Amino acid sequence: MSLPEIHLVAAARPNLPKLAALWHALAEARPICTPVLLHTGQHHDAAMFGDLLEDLGLPAPEIALGIAGGSHAELTGRTMIAAEAAWQRRRPALVVVAGDVDGALAAGLAARKLGIRVAHLEAGLRCDDRDMPEEINRRALDAISDLLWAPDREAAMRLVADGFGAHRVRAVGNAMVDTVLRHLPQARERALPQALVPGGYGVVTLHRPANVDERRALSSLLNGLAAAARHMPFAWPIHPRTAARMRDFACTPPEGVIMLPPLRYLDFLSLMAQARLVATDSGGVQEEASAIGLPCLTLRPSTERPATIAAGGNRLVTPETLSRAVLDPPGRARPIPLWDGEAGTRMRQHLAEVLAA
Repeated sequence: MSLPEIHLVAAARPNLPKLAALWHALAEARPICTPVLLHTGQHHDAAMFGDLLEDLGLPAPEIALGIAGGSHAELTGRTMIAAEAAWQRRRPALVVVAGDVDGALAAGLAARKLGIRVAHLEAGLRCDDRDMPEEINRRALDAISDLLWAPDREAAMRLVADGFGAHRVRAVGNAMVDTVLRHLPQARERALPQALVPGGYGVVTLHRPANVDERRALSSLLNGLAAAARHMPFAWPIHPRTAARMRDFACTPPEGVIMLPPLRYLDFLSLMAQARLVATDSGGVQEEASAIGLPCLTLRPSTERPATIAAGGNRLVTPETLSRAVLDPPGRARPIPLWDGEAGTRMRQHLAEVLAA
């Protein structure tokens, strides 16, 4: 008897390290299903997607929808149509969607409307900012998913308190941490770019629309970075979205900030592993920093990763307070329960139970 197919949906770059934890857990143990990687196309170029597959040891997607660009509504609608057509031709037993981007929500909606079960990897995260597109997406995905895989016990308890049946919720741990721990030894062997000195620089990443899509907000951040860079140099692998906005607004990179192109996964992990601190608006980077003990300064008014703050390794800052925070950063994060490299194994165990029922 053939094994049931489980489709793992990757839309954007941050989805892949999370899905990689489940993929390897399924591939390296007794087979319980046939995993199939499906790429919606939201991130599609080599710098943001293709090179990451190779670094993570993932195969090329068997199903590629090719949907990229457009407004939130356009991308969501076109991805739903393409996903529905793909699953009418090749119907899986269950679809796994990771994270909170538009492509993930679209795939989840398309699957449920076809009567296909959905598992949400990274369920239960909340920042309570309802103007943030990702917050809308993650709440909607939780609402329609059959299996809710939470990264920690607090997120799982929140889901149950919000009325989700306890049988649907499982605290599996942080899949991103699985991938960091798996690849950290290899990443540490990589050379740093542009003669950066280990422990002598900071890293910055910025891509959230609220931070980069408006001239005033982006200018404020650049001014904050310029002040912070007087204390130490910063390396900035720039996101294509941010690079485009800087061109649109004719912004000049701050003095003391080394601009880098988007980096491969292993190169970026190497950059972080040898840095003194990181300033970011990325949820994934907050998690990665906690996993490797790197002090993190989060340039947002709220975060859906409060465990990183409770563990002492992350702090919310503003552009105006960034420079002072660089001089007095948080310490090394304390270990966070279930962030132990076994999230993939726990997801596989839950899948085995569901498929056997």
